[in-house]
Parts: sequence; C-alpha cells; structure tokens
Amino acid sequence: MTETWIFPDWPAPPQVHAAVTTRLGPGVSSAPFDRFNLGLRSGDAPEAVMANRGALQQALRLPAVPRWLQQVHGCAVAELGPLPSAHEPQADAAVSHIPGTVLAILTADCLPVLFCAEDGSEIGAAHAGWRGLAAGVLEATLTQLETPPARLLAWLGPCIGAASYEVGEEVRSAFMASDAAAADGFVATRAGHWRCDLAALARRRLQAAGVRRIHGGGFDTLADPRFYSYRRDGARSGRFASLVWLADS
Repeated sequence: MTETWIFPDWPAPPQVHAAVTTRLGPGVSSAPFDRFNLGLRSGDAPEAVMANRGALQQALRLPAVPRWLQQVHGCAVAELGPLPSAHEPQADAAVSHIPGTVLAILTADCLPVLFCAEDGSEIGAAHAGWRGLAAGVLEATLTQLETPPARLLAWLGPCIGAASYEVGEEVRSAFMASDAAAADGFVATRAGHWRCDLAALARRRLQAAGVRRIHGGGFDTLADPRFYSYRRDGARSGRFASLVWLADS
C-alpha cells in the first residue's frame, strides 16, 4: 500500500484526512498513461479517467465525489462544499469548512499544498506551479481561510525536485521581483539557468505569511516513477491527485 498511496506525515486533527495518488493505483488507463491517470485534459480516454476517478472514491472511501478544479496556473480560490457543480470551477486553489467535502489538486511536477486548521474546522488545497507560486496562490488561499496562519498546518506534496528542475531567468526574476532573498531557492547551472527548489520557495512564502507548521517535501516527481511528470513524460503525461477532506459527521 505504501507504493500505491502517499499519506501526508502531518499532525492533522482526527476529522481531517489526506492522501496522494500515484500511477500505481487501481486504474484502467493504457500507455502512456498507465494506469491511474486522473486528469481529463491530458489526452487520455475520458472514459478511462472517469473510471479511475470512480475507483479512487471507492478505494479511499471518500465521503463525496472530489471537487476537481479547472486549473489555469492562476491565483483564484474557490470556496466549495461536497455537492459537485455542473462545471469544474476555474481556480487553482479551494477551501472548505463543510464536512464531507473532498478538495482535489491535480499535478505532474507542480507543487500541491494542503492546509488544515489546527482545530479541524476547515481545509484548503492549492496548485502551485512556478507561475502561481510567484503570483501568490498560497497567500490567496490563506486569505480565504478564516483560521489565522499561525493556527494552520500546511503539507507540501510531491513536486519536481531541485536536482531535476532547471529554469531560465524569467522564473528566477519572477520570484526575486518581490523578494530578493528568494535567490536562496536557486542554484546556478549554466549561463542564464538555475536549479529551482519549488518546495523551498513555497516554504519561504508560507513562513513569511505567518504559517509556522509546515510539513512534507522531499519528493521528486521527475526522478520517482510512481508519479506522473510533465517534464519527463511530455505533453501526454497523466496527472496524480492530492486530496484533503473533512470527515462527514
């Protein structure tokens, strides 16, 4: 089971549950998506993705259908309940205080960040690729949570690791424009290029916003074959999900 699912190592209250899928789950997607692709916009057969999503809900005994988002690398935050809408909200983060709600973030190298209040009263989830992270998607999520940052827990999920992620000047400049000390998240490789530590940059921004209890990190989606990786697999990479939910009382 440890290879099929990742369960966050954070001291969340009992009513808060979280899990991350891998490509090894109980899915039916064929190559190159084999086998547990959960992304509808990656080129996989829609019927396979929907079957995988159904298997996900059953395998984890989720209290409701996950609230999937139409992610666009922005900073919009949706406030959601357990009942699905006709269309997926266009947002890159979501929050909820309603029991039975399952928030879901899809990634394949970008950083998923999960949040919960220390008293279990609310949850959040954010999709933080470099564009969204630099633009403030984590800070936007925090502003939509009623709990003060000092009373929140955050968990950094699987993303591309610093050793695998070389970026150009535009990425480094985007972070340093608002925080010159963000240079600590970059290591020079060749002229105009750097290794970028997404998780470290996220941790820095969360700390600056007042979040003190930050867990997770240490993954590398490109190097770890359990995960989908856009940089490794190309445009037809699948997507794995990071989920957080409030138990339905």
